[in-house]
Amino acid sequence: MIDITLSSGTLAVASGALVGLLLALFGGGGSVLATPLLLYVVGVRDPHIAIGTSAAAVAVNALINLIGHGRGGRVKWPCASVFAAAGLAGSFVGSSLAKQVDGQRLLLFFALAMAAIALSMLRRPKSEGDPSVHITWQLTLKLAPLGLLTGLAAGFFGIGGGFLIVPGLMAATGMTLANAAASSLLSVALFGAATSTNYALSGLVDWPVAGLFILGGAVGGWVGLKGAGILAGRALLARRLFAGLVLVVAAYVAWKALGL
Repeated sequence: MIDITLSSGTLAVASGALVGLLLALFGGGGSVLATPLLLYVVGVRDPHIAIGTSAAAVAVNALINLIGHGRGGRVKWPCASVFAAAGLAGSFVGSSLAKQVDGQRLLLFFALAMAAIALSMLRRPKSEGDPSVHITWQLTLKLAPLGLLTGLAAGFFGIGGGFLIVPGLMAATGMTLANAAASSLLSVALFGAATSTNYALSGLVDWPVAGLFILGGAVGGWVGLKGAGILAGRALLARRLFAGLVLVVAAYVAWKALGL
């Protein structure tokens, strides 16, 4: 845990605002910078506490953004619910495994996950998708196993898992990128809540920092929701620029984890 000063408190709010903005704009991948920001900007020293704290903050910020997207009619609730419900058990298992891994080694794994996230965001969707998709038993049988595996990965790496959720939703249902990004926030919120709860049971969540992060995230999310429509025409370019940033941060996290 860190002592909150004016400087660290301001940095926590600003970091939360950035993550909230990215979550609102991109859904999948938007939360990946939360843990590095807590470690290298805010000043949290223990990687496990950084992951637990970021999971708690991202869960709340994702929920706030989910409400905004839901009001805009972009969330495919039945599909999103099946995916999220299946992934809950996986997120508990994944976060339990992560707590047993050495902090620096976990950061190295996290850096590899960040690189995978960035590369996934560089890909162009194969099709525009179907904006009128509806849940069926066939879709349920596709969504549930994908949700379980995604929850496992999200829990282990302490991330929302949106980088897997968005393409997973698109592949299983054929929905549009915009619908998938919005719908992914339900899983991001639930997986983050499950992961942070598991870490909190071991005393690995810094709640004052999480509160400041959430405060900033609410403001950033509001700005992101306003900008989502403006960005719609250049969404692919924006995602690729963000992916480049994530790759740079992944390299830095790996460098620090290896002690180079």
